[in-house]
Amino acid sequence: MNPLLLIAISVSFFCTFLVLPFWIKKSKENRLVGKDMHKQDKREVVEGGGIVVLFGVSLGILLYIAINTFVFKNTDNLIYMFAILSVLFLSSIVGIIDDLLGWKKGLSKKIRILIILFAAVPLMVINAGESTMIGINLGLIYPLILIPLGVLGATTTFNFLAGYNGLESGQGILILSALALVTWITGNAWLSVVALCMVASLMAFYIFNKYPAKIFPGDIMTYSIGALIASIAILGNIEKISIFFFIPYILETILKSRGGLKKESFAKVNDDGSLEMPYNKIYGLEHLAIKILKKIKPSKKVYEKEVVYLIHGFQIFIIVLGFLIFL
Repeated sequence: MNPLLLIAISVSFFCTFLVLPFWIKKSKENRLVGKDMHKQDKREVVEGGGIVVLFGVSLGILLYIAINTFVFKNTDNLIYMFAILSVLFLSSIVGIIDDLLGWKKGLSKKIRILIILFAAVPLMVINAGESTMIGINLGLIYPLILIPLGVLGATTTFNFLAGYNGLESGQGILILSALALVTWITGNAWLSVVALCMVASLMAFYIFNKYPAKIFPGDIMTYSIGALIASIAILGNIEKISIFFFIPYILETILKSRGGLKKESFAKVNDDGSLEMPYNKIYGLEHLAIKILKKIKPSKKVYEKEVVYLIHGFQIFIIVLGFLIFL
């Protein structure tokens, strides 16, 4: 891989970083804001920042394609890169509608599922990935059943672990950075660049999204990240380690299912800004993090950014463990 191609990664970062202040200003003027549930004053914060992230990563990928095509006369993997872009844009439709109408008032669960399944079609029609798994040739079962289920699972569950400043963007940075390294090691450097375009865009977003957040990502970003993770896992034939990296989200789904997927991740906020368990039982890793921190901290005071850091720490542990087991 020629270093010139790394320009695409830089463009993703600076595009997102430079456009976000403009988005924040315009969104405030047009009242595209929501309440920060973990601040005592319930301050208003700009929403829908994920659309800028999607713009940044798309521009980076397109520039990567352009450099390959016009400078290096290389059109390898071109169809796969456009398939990834198609998956990103189709999955983001759900996020855009949710961000505009509100996830409680927007699309029904059935319509969400149908649209996300449709977002998997670009990968299905090009027969992406390898249909042979654990020595068994799955034939058409892989593109027609496993690919849409993989995209649906990653896209929807990545949206579960959310609601705290910097959590979604930080998790995206960690998982996609790990997948970039895996694809590099396994000889798919082009997928590494695609993953790092999203990482760069997310790093720029994180500057504005970390505690105390100036902007929220919205569902458009969480759906896009989940869709990209699934696409990279399928196209890079690294499903096993990708699923392992996704263990926090599998656990989150299990915990959320205890409450019929109706219990929210938000905590109760005290007057001093510290957090309390919102329920008697644990319905998410966020709740588990609060409970653990309350047990280990002498002050028994738990704050939002500490919850985020603990979840990030768990994700890093899973990633390191995944490398030791699979690579």
